[in-house]
Amino acid sequence: MKILFVIDSFYTTNNGTSISAQRFAGELRKRGHEVKVLCWDTPEYIENNLTDGDFTTKKFHIPVFQPLCDKHDFSFAYNDTEVVHAACDWADIVHVFVPFGIEMEAISYCHKIGKPVTAAFHIQPENMTSSVSMGKVEWFNEMFYRSFRRNIYNRVRHVHVPSLFMGRMIAERGYTAKIHVISNGIQDAFMEAGEYKKEHRNNVQCAKEVFKIMMIGRLSQEKRQDVIINAVKYSKYADRIQLVFAGKGPEYEKYVELGKDLKHQPQFIYVGRDELIEELLTTDLYVHASDMESEAISCIEAFATGLVPVIANSHVSATPQFALDGRSLFMPGDPKDLARAIDYWLDHPEERLEMEERYRQAGRQYSLEASVTKFEEMLNEEIQENEARTTFESLRPIRQRESFGRRLRRVAALF
Repeated sequence: MKILFVIDSFYTTNNGTSISAQRFAGELRKRGHEVKVLCWDTPEYIENNLTDGDFTTKKFHIPVFQPLCDKHDFSFAYNDTEVVHAACDWADIVHVFVPFGIEMEAISYCHKIGKPVTAAFHIQPENMTSSVSMGKVEWFNEMFYRSFRRNIYNRVRHVHVPSLFMGRMIAERGYTAKIHVISNGIQDAFMEAGEYKKEHRNNVQCAKEVFKIMMIGRLSQEKRQDVIINAVKYSKYADRIQLVFAGKGPEYEKYVELGKDLKHQPQFIYVGRDELIEELLTTDLYVHASDMESEAISCIEAFATGLVPVIANSHVSATPQFALDGRSLFMPGDPKDLARAIDYWLDHPEERLEMEERYRQAGRQYSLEASVTKFEEMLNEEIQENEARTTFESLRPIRQRESFGRRLRRVAALF
């Protein structure tokens, strides 16, 4: 099968949607499919070939907001219709990841030429509006939900969502496509790291001088790393906690300044997968403080390596679904309640070790391999439906001509 992924920014490691696209492309290639990507130009720093080739356009620079996009490590692709059409012509099926201009053009052209096309709902409007401090303004978010529904999602028949939470969110807003709940999936390396940690658990020291607490994610307003920094200030273990934030983003300088009061100032890292796993294996507790998430694959990666997560119990986030009990939840945006949860787990190392194993086992159900199998099934379903629809449409003119001929004969019989 020739599969085209359409996504503005594909080559970045600071964006969950892009990372998911990269991993799905790699797994699909292993299964014998050809995968190409329509995106803006390929950066030189990518060492490995992630696809079977790209259809590339120039970067589209947005006036005023481009510096903010750059800080989020995301850029829009210029809608070059010639490139878009050539890419869609190549493919057997087209899958769009985000709801912007180049994706709208791809869907329109697929409809024109009768090409099967599907879409994914990864980006919550709240993720975008939070960047301009309007993430909790409901009417503003609803405006984007309506725009996405009209321009993308109600123009396809199958939509991939990474969580049941996101499926409910769009179904309640009148999205009419068939919804496929498919986790973005984690690579085997994280589960293998969890096995390694289990085998060497006797070497883990429960009573430590310094506890390492980690969060993975962009340094942006909606991820709420500020809540974690402030929570440490309320913790009775404040002088023994080392925070590590894996990611980069526009709030970096703010968080550096906010953490200056701590005895162990927060560390900010931006590393590849193998280095990230090494960091997770030396971490004592994982915290995911984000106000809004469509899934939070980084949280799954963390508990699959054998870490207990502490998760913000936000009503606009899918991540609370991963909590195995209330001890792993705290009130969103409340540093005092987060400090309470942190102190509980550090106070009870035996319970923490027991729950680490339960979370490690829970992580196994989110394998990338299983997710891509479900994704293949969705693509095949769309292809089969498209073939049936095309066959039906090809028969319609014949029936119309026959019907017209019968009418002519009936008229002739009157004379």
